[in-house]
Amino acid sequence: MRLSRRRAPWRIGSAVALAAAVAVGACERAPEKPRSALPTPGDVRLVPAAFDDLPGWSRDNVTQARPALRRSCARFDDLPADRRLGPGGYAGRVADWRAACDAVTNVPAGEPGALREALKANFVPFGVAGPEGRSGTFTGYYEATLEAARERGGQYQHPLYAPPKDLIRVELGRFESGLDGERIVGRVEDRRLVPYYSRARIDAGALDGKAEALLWADDPVDVFFLHVQGSGVARLPDGDTQRVGYAASNGRDFTAIGRELIASGELDGGSMSMQAIRDWLRAHPERARELMQRNPRYIFFREIDGAGPVGAFGVALTPKRSLAIDPKALPLGAPVWLATTHPANGEPLERLMVAQDTGNAITGTVRGDFFWGHGEKALAKAGRMKQQGRYWLLLPKAVVDRAQPAS
Repeated sequence: MRLSRRRAPWRIGSAVALAAAVAVGACERAPEKPRSALPTPGDVRLVPAAFDDLPGWSRDNVTQARPALRRSCARFDDLPADRRLGPGGYAGRVADWRAACDAVTNVPAGEPGALREALKANFVPFGVAGPEGRSGTFTGYYEATLEAARERGGQYQHPLYAPPKDLIRVELGRFESGLDGERIVGRVEDRRLVPYYSRARIDAGALDGKAEALLWADDPVDVFFLHVQGSGVARLPDGDTQRVGYAASNGRDFTAIGRELIASGELDGGSMSMQAIRDWLRAHPERARELMQRNPRYIFFREIDGAGPVGAFGVALTPKRSLAIDPKALPLGAPVWLATTHPANGEPLERLMVAQDTGNAITGTVRGDFFWGHGEKALAKAGRMKQQGRYWLLLPKAVVDRAQPAS
C-alpha cells in the first residue's frame, strides 16, 4: 500500500554552529557503528537486547496486538516452509517461524501477562540501527473515506481506476540475480518499454479505453488523498459501502506536495499536516489540480470485500497495531516493538506492533508508518504524526539459533 504522505524536516544552521561542530569533531572520534548480531543486508544492524529493556514492555496491553499477530501467522501458514524471509533471508525461513507463531497465537485473549511470557519464551529482541544510528522518523497513515458511485453522472466525475490493460510490471530479478526484489513499471511504445503515463497525462485522458473505472468519486481532493493513503472506503448513494485497496501504480516517484506548499510560502512548515494540505486544496480549486499533478505517482485500485484495508503482506491491517516498514530493512509479517511519542501530546507511544505494510515514501532502516485506522479521528492523528523513535525486531529463537555458529 501506500503512501505517501511524508514530509522531510527543514533545518537551518549557522556558520558559527558549523565551525564549532567541525572543531569538536576534530577532537573526538566518530561513534562506532553497532555491530550486527546476525548477517544482515546493507546498512541494517541488529543489536541484541533484553525484553525488560524495551520501553513500556510491562505496561502495554500486548493482547491488543493478537489480531495482527494471528493474521501474520496465518499468512506464514500459507507460504512454503522453505521461503526465506526478510532482505537477504536474514529472518530465516517460514518453517523457523511456525512454532513461535503457534505459541503466541494460542495464548487466550485478554491475558497480556501470558502473551508477554510467550513472547519472551519464543522470541529474541534486537535493536534496529542504520547508517544514522538507532533513531528514526515515524509517521502515520489512515484509511480514507470518500463519496462515490458505480456509474459516472452528476457530481460523480472523478475515476478510481483498475490497473490499465497496457501496464507492464517487470521483475528485474528474473533477468539479473543481483536485482531480486527490484521492479520497473511501464508500457510498450514502438516496441520499446517506456515509463508509464504521469498523473498529468492520466488526468488529460491518457487512460481512455485502457482502464476500467471501478468507481466515480465526487471530490478530486478525496481521490488524491486516497492515492496517497493507498486504500479507503467509498460510501455509495444507496447507503452501501465499497472498500478499495492498492492494486498497482504507474511506477513514478512520489512527490510530497506539502513540500511544494512550504517552498512557495503557502503553508508554514511548523503547522504542516494532511488536514492543512487538504484544506488548502479545497480553498484553492483553481490551483489545486496543477499542484496535485506535481506528484506524478498514480495509484490503481481493486475492490476488497471483507476485512481491510489489506497491507503489502496480504493481510488486513489492525488499527494502532500494524506498521508499514521498508522491506529492504525488515521482514514483513514480523513483530516489532515500537518506542516513539504520541502526535497529539508528545506522551510515550510504546507498544507491540506487527510489520504488515509498506509505502513508497517509507524508506530507510529506522523508518515506520503507524496505521491509525479509519475515518476523521484517525486522520487527526495520522495527519500530524512525525515523531522520532526507535524500534526492536522480534525474531524467533529458531532463527537466532540457526544463525549462530556451531561451537
